[in-house]
Amino acid sequence: MSDKDSSPVRRTYRHGDLRRALLEAGVALARDGGPAAIVLREATRRAGVVPNAAYRHFHSHQALLEAVRAEALAQLARAIEAEIDATRRMRDPQRRARAAFRGVGLGYLRFARQEPGLFRTAFAARPFAVNDHGQQDEGAARGASGMNPFELLCHALDGMVAAGLLPPARRPGAEFMAWSAVHGMAMLVLDGPLRGLAEPQHQALAERLVAMVEQGLLAEASLP
Repeated sequence: MSDKDSSPVRRTYRHGDLRRALLEAGVALARDGGPAAIVLREATRRAGVVPNAAYRHFHSHQALLEAVRAEALAQLARAIEAEIDATRRMRDPQRRARAAFRGVGLGYLRFARQEPGLFRTAFAARPFAVNDHGQQDEGAARGASGMNPFELLCHALDGMVAAGLLPPARRPGAEFMAWSAVHGMAMLVLDGPLRGLAEPQHQALAERLVAMVEQGLLAEASLP
């Protein structure tokens, strides 16, 4: 067998997984350095192929960036789902609905702290749209539930309505109030004055913020 036959290029093509290899390389770059670190040439080097080989899967740097962004959103969704899954054993529907809502915020904030590069990438590239699931694959930005992070938040709020905690008339727009509060703290943790806090302090602040958002929604629900 020649050196050419045993090269990474041939192995990648034989397995038919070049796109996946490039995407995984892009995710690794994003994890280490955020969206600015995603370079198509470096992704091809890590995948073991020549740069021209990438263009049948990603025709430009932007295409790879969008695919990595979708994967980052999917990983964020799965982090949120893990928090929600822990609430499913609760029998009382109101307690379960409130815990699921808190789980969305806590999962979001924990992911931002633990995966800052992927979190930044999830909201990078072109302007973010709530119903945007990525150009490569409509399901690419979704978690195991089939929902993206924004849809998980909306589902949790709908659960609070179904449990009788939040009147239907107060439901519209609640997702944007909750999201802006939690995302704002995430950015303060990543790039602002909260970035130097220890993990226990971050967790305490996250729990307090999510509780404040929840209490604010419920207090608004009690207004005439």
